[in-house]
Amino acid sequence: MTRIGDVRVQLVEIPGLLEGAAEDRGGGRALLGVLRNADAIVYCHVASAPPDDLTSVQDEVKAAGIERPALLAVTKIDEAEEGDVERLAAAFGDLDVLPVSVLDDPSLERLREAVWLLLGLLRVYLRHGGDVDDEPLAFRPGATVEDVAHAIHHELATSFHAARIWGPSARFDGQRVGRAHIVADGDIVEIVP
Repeated sequence: MTRIGDVRVQLVEIPGLLEGAAEDRGGGRALLGVLRNADAIVYCHVASAPPDDLTSVQDEVKAAGIERPALLAVTKIDEAEEGDVERLAAAFGDLDVLPVSVLDDPSLERLREAVWLLLGLLRVYLRHGGDVDDEPLAFRPGATVEDVAHAIHHELATSFHAARIWGPSARFDGQRVGRAHIVADGDIVEIVP
């Protein structure tokens, strides 16, 4: 678990896929099952490694029919030679390429930001009696006030009458809205029972 934009995000690392993983070589079906349930894929590839190693992994993911938003984290850039990152970027032009190193905190922060953008989520903060929660809830774009109420409690989603909104989706602070109002990233929502 890591925090990205105040939201807890679970990153799951799986072992490298072997050629033939889609046919269950090396327990590939179980590993590909993890990817089927993922919201996005971050391919990690050592800067100095040949592109063919990652190409075979991508081929297995494609053979399994898995299509997810993805990016390429080029790792160990602290050990990379000149041109390594560019070589991988050219070989995988369909992916955003992000050079990272565990020894470089700014590169890890850029990775967190890239993962957040890849997920395409939005943050909604809850307000209770004037206090705003520090930890937002994450939603997919198009989420409504009713979705926010349901995330709090399913019974609340069926019984509430309106909500008040502060933030990007409100025309003015504290705007009273109905259950079908679409929330935006950074909104503060107070459910009105």
